[in-house]
Amino acid sequence: MAGSEVPRQLFLQGVAAVFTFAFASLYMQIPGLYGAEGILPARRTLRPQGKGRWQQLWETPTLLWEAPQLGLDTSQGLELLSLLGALLALGALLMRRLRNLFVYLLLWAAYLSACQVGQVFLYFQWDSLLLETGFLAVLVAPLRQPPHHKQAPQGRLVGASPHEGIPFWLVRWLLFRLMFASGVVKLTSRCPAWWGLTALTYHYETQCLPTPASWFAHHLPVWLQKLSVVATFLIEIAVPPLFFAPVRRLRLAAFYSQVLLQVLIIITGNYNFFNLLTLVLTTALLDDGHLTAESGNSHCKKTPSSWPRALLSLLSLLLEFTVYGLLAYGTVHCFGLEVDWEQHAVHSRTTFTFHQFTQWLKMVTLPTMWLGVASLTWELLNALWRWTQVRGWLRKLCTAVQLFIFGTATVALFVISLVPYSYIEPSSHGHLWTGAHRLFGAVEHLQLANSYGLFRRMTGLGGRPEVVLEGSYDGQHWTEIEFMYKPGNVSRPPPVVVPHQPRLDWQMWFAALGPHSHSPWFTSLVLRLLQGKDPVIRLIQNDVARYPFHKQPPTYVRAQRYKYWFSHPGEQSQWWRRQWVEEFFPPVSLGDPTLDMLLRQFDLQA
Repeated sequence: MAGSEVPRQLFLQGVAAVFTFAFASLYMQIPGLYGAEGILPARRTLRPQGKGRWQQLWETPTLLWEAPQLGLDTSQGLELLSLLGALLALGALLMRRLRNLFVYLLLWAAYLSACQVGQVFLYFQWDSLLLETGFLAVLVAPLRQPPHHKQAPQGRLVGASPHEGIPFWLVRWLLFRLMFASGVVKLTSRCPAWWGLTALTYHYETQCLPTPASWFAHHLPVWLQKLSVVATFLIEIAVPPLFFAPVRRLRLAAFYSQVLLQVLIIITGNYNFFNLLTLVLTTALLDDGHLTAESGNSHCKKTPSSWPRALLSLLSLLLEFTVYGLLAYGTVHCFGLEVDWEQHAVHSRTTFTFHQFTQWLKMVTLPTMWLGVASLTWELLNALWRWTQVRGWLRKLCTAVQLFIFGTATVALFVISLVPYSYIEPSSHGHLWTGAHRLFGAVEHLQLANSYGLFRRMTGLGGRPEVVLEGSYDGQHWTEIEFMYKPGNVSRPPPVVVPHQPRLDWQMWFAALGPHSHSPWFTSLVLRLLQGKDPVIRLIQNDVARYPFHKQPPTYVRAQRYKYWFSHPGEQSQWWRRQWVEEFFPPVSLGDPTLDMLLRQFDLQA
């Protein structure tokens, strides 16, 4: 069996790259989001309550408690932490010797520290995913990077420690939880767009930050959009169990299907570092034999094999064909695929009911957990076998200690992860071992394991709601305040901002889905615009000269809610159409009783 040294190095490099993007993106936005003149000043989040230093650190685990010792306030400490995190991650990306346990522990601790004071602007699933992945990188990374291992004739790495592959298995398990749950919640949500297979006829238009390619994808034929939803369900629900398949080619097929999905999402949507991070997780499906040229060449020199090995190859091939056949049959049966030769289309529909799906989910959730148990047990037995091959009593003792420590940590994290994973099916959650619940409860605030479920429901089925801010000097003539990234001017093409995440633009998308009272930070944004605070203005327009009130703050600010749709093909110089819906936030000025009341209500007064 081929080793996983090269995939582990790719994983560690990938995690370092994503940390670099995440820290650098956050660093640029800290003054406007968390500074003293920002929307949600970070200093309000860390208030000593007379507890002991270590108890305080455990309950709110952030290094920013020590910022005052350096003469910095919380936001300045956050800037320093983000800058150092970006530089350290960049170093780990470029230099192999920095890809060690201590560096990744520092990166994880720094990002966890930022999330503790990040409030609503750091409450995204990909932030939790980065924290969980970052902690797994701590376990995967060696204490120090050894010289490049030599390859043994059997495909095993000379000098590799027996325990090295065990924590890396958790990356595969995380990828499984992420993808399987993301597929399942689309159906458990009872969203009519997902059940009707029409979700993608809305998604490209209504997602937070579309790309130019989104416009073209939106205008694809409806039958192809529906077939794409079927493919999404196939890749997210049916394929993930193949991550643990005993046949290598099945795992590689699963790998390429996941890569295809993530690349298409990157092309058609601005999801910051999320899809890049998911691609990093897929490295756990690879092995050295697939990635190294030496191993590839070795396959060309085929030698006569014994009949047991030939029989095993035949059985593997039969298993492959069986799996592909079942996937094809299940897809055709569950989604009623029919080829229309006259219209050159493939028609599809959901042929199962919500009750049938929930019964199926109840039937498979616990078995998928046992699948994880079986796969992890196999990994542990493999590590134990490798340990028996170690020569020298001192080295054998050292590797035994490492195997015990990392094996125990891996099993513990797996048990902890079962709790958030079981959220997808309530009855399975109730059947979990109580010890797993206690373990998860003890470390939940460290975000070592999280629940996932992306694109649970389609929003904006009648048009994407969009909040447009306006300013005025006299309360009669209003000028729109255009953001750099989110839709505003109907003639401006959607931007490409990956891997940056403009966090204010993202929250503006969420704010548009409900009343402004559901987004208390919006009142603070209005206040900062009335005050003309430069750090907040730079979140809206980095080039201040393009901000319509850069010379003098507006006297009044209000917000309107619009519905936006992509323009039709043939409409000249327009990417969007829009229609006014209602007033989102009333006109206010500094000292306005309405504004003061909202600031008091949301505890946002300086």
